Amino acid sequence: MRVVTGVVGNDVHVVANRLIDISLKERGFEVFNLGVNTYLEEFLDAVIETDADILLISSLNGEAEGWCRDLAILKSGYDIDERVLFVIGGNLTVGEMSAEELIPRYEAYGFDLVFHQVDLNEGLDILENRMRERLR
Repeated sequence: MRVVTGVVGNDVHVVANRLIDISLKERGFEVFNLGVNTYLEEFLDAVIETDADILLISSLNGEAEGWCRDLAILKSGYDIDERVLFVIGGNLTVGEMSAEELIPRYEAYGFDLVFHQVDLNEGLDILENRMRERLR
């Protein structure tokens, strides 16, 4: 499966991005890593160009919400197959907010899976299970 990944907005967490890249490749994914400081439009363009199955956006500085709240609007302007799974993970808010409060917000923005402060391997296990379910 093909995955487009990278860090959204003004976030420069290169090490975390690299760990995600390595972990995905170890699990057999074909990875297209856009790096850090990536805009939503760049992610969506890459999904189309690579015919990706998954878009996995990460953020560690907590500012993802400001960068991602227009995802549903942007998606409507692109010819993206409905089978593409939209995923975001990391530290997704500045300050304190529970996952129960935060996850519905990101789902409303257009994400299918939201991992707020979830262990990388646990999140990737859930992602793999979701993709297996989709293939059934």
